[in-house]
Amino acid sequence: MYRTHNNGELRAKNINTQVTLSGWVQKIRDKGFMVWVDLRDRYGITQLIFDEERTPKEVMDKASKLGREFVIQVTGTVIERESKNPNIPTGDIEILVSEVTVLNTSLTPPFTIEDKTDGGDDLRMKYRYLDIRRNPVRNKLVFRHKVTMAVRNYLSEKDFVEVETPYLIKSTPEGARDFVVPSRMNEGQFYALPQSPQTFKQLLMVGGMDKYFQIVKCFRDEDLRADRQPEFTQIDCEMTFVEQEDILNTFEGLTRHLLKEINNVEIGDFPRMTYDEAMRRYGNDKPDIRFGMEFGELNAVAQHKDFNVFNKAELVAGIAVPGGNSYSRKEIDKLIDWVKRPQVGALGMVYVRCNDDGSYKSSVDKFYDQNDLANWAEATGAKAGDLICVLSGEMNKTRTQLSALRMEMAERLNLRKADEFAPLWVIDFPLLEWDEETERYHAMHHPFTSPKPGQMELLKTNPGAVKANAYDLVLNGNEIGGGSIRIHDKETQSKMFDYLGFTPEEAKAQFGFLMDAFQYGAPPHGGIAFGLDRLVAILGGQETIRDFIAFPKNNAGRDVMIDAPAPIDKEQLKELNLSLTLKS
Repeated sequence: MYRTHNNGELRAKNINTQVTLSGWVQKIRDKGFMVWVDLRDRYGITQLIFDEERTPKEVMDKASKLGREFVIQVTGTVIERESKNPNIPTGDIEILVSEVTVLNTSLTPPFTIEDKTDGGDDLRMKYRYLDIRRNPVRNKLVFRHKVTMAVRNYLSEKDFVEVETPYLIKSTPEGARDFVVPSRMNEGQFYALPQSPQTFKQLLMVGGMDKYFQIVKCFRDEDLRADRQPEFTQIDCEMTFVEQEDILNTFEGLTRHLLKEINNVEIGDFPRMTYDEAMRRYGNDKPDIRFGMEFGELNAVAQHKDFNVFNKAELVAGIAVPGGNSYSRKEIDKLIDWVKRPQVGALGMVYVRCNDDGSYKSSVDKFYDQNDLANWAEATGAKAGDLICVLSGEMNKTRTQLSALRMEMAERLNLRKADEFAPLWVIDFPLLEWDEETERYHAMHHPFTSPKPGQMELLKTNPGAVKANAYDLVLNGNEIGGGSIRIHDKETQSKMFDYLGFTPEEAKAQFGFLMDAFQYGAPPHGGIAFGLDRLVAILGGQETIRDFIAFPKNNAGRDVMIDAPAPIDKEQLKELNLSLTLKS
């Protein structure tokens, strides 16, 4: 037995007890005649004391040779600590060591194993196994475990059954790019890693499982943005004999349970907003509703004068930045430069100062009088002391740009508080979205999403107007879950593939197994999938997912610790009957 206790559990009540502890050397303070060592494990820190008057000489000698991150085992007696440390639970005691065994030595770590470390991101990723020893990272992984267990317990109590689905499946070119896996036994053929278990969970519903869930790895070989991973984890769920309302109620219940269980936050009924309303009010289908700055559409009050920039625009819209009138002209110019950045893409910005005396001063005073600007203030909800920021242009682009500006101002004004939670259901998404490159419609969610009742016929005449039986759960401006009621009959599914540009042969080759299954008594069904990494991060008060993943990839999709992806051995390629032709 390497230990009788862990390094976080001994207290004053244990004084005079003989104990054995094991762990890592956190810190050494050597006074020659006396040595103090902080011994660390996952549970905490216990101070060890080596005293030449009370400690055997050979033990003192060993203590003087210890180094940071050595793994040691000690036996000794719990004594009262002379200089108590109220900052740690074990701060009232220390261990007078009688025996010490070095279980393993350590090189000097490349960064300090402290809460606040001197290691940069890249260095800590390379030595992730050392980074995990740090409290902030380890605590995040423990936090993820607590969330995961709370999910499992809640769904199990609601009669959901956890079922594993395969990782080696068939490539389906729709959606993101697949990671492909060559098969040695089936020469020239490839598996794909699942982007989600979508078709399998539908087949489980055909199989009568009724309520399914799985905490499952998904894989997408797509260009990575700042906080994406090529492999990520979903809480994947599906139910039979349900309508949209049943699913929303069930998973609103799960989210409410997590907020209460994990964060001790009680929240009432979640608000609901249609996709069209979210885009009109926030320019975003996952709006952060913890703060205001809702869009005010200004076409009616800004396109009646000789200002051609507005007159030619499909949309003129603005937001009222609270307290923004305090900005200097230089600060406003910097804000204009910010919206002109390529990442945002606006050509410029019009602004209006809302003065304390009720008057207005704008960058377009030449064209608009005080009455006009008062109407702008009314449309944007601006008050005295605010700054109205106005963008214009093509509708969708302007909404996206103004949404980016809204979020930026919220960050600057500290309106996005980590301990405040504002969930929201966004419903009635478009079924299809137009792709400019391919000049055809694509499924906004996936091809198995059913249209809203009574809208199937509309696909023939106005496909862009068809609404999906789909819903997203948004938390603090992040989509944490999304799903839909599925198509459950072969005829409708065939029509959907047809509208999406699949030939009957393509549809059969890729999804024939599913349509065949629909002919054997498929029940009405629907589901949802939560992004576990994102959910855990937000519940943990952050928006970056990487620290909540044990061994994450970097922004280029590389694991810098094990140096993956990596070239494959020629013999392996030969076994697989593959040859590589790399572009120079």
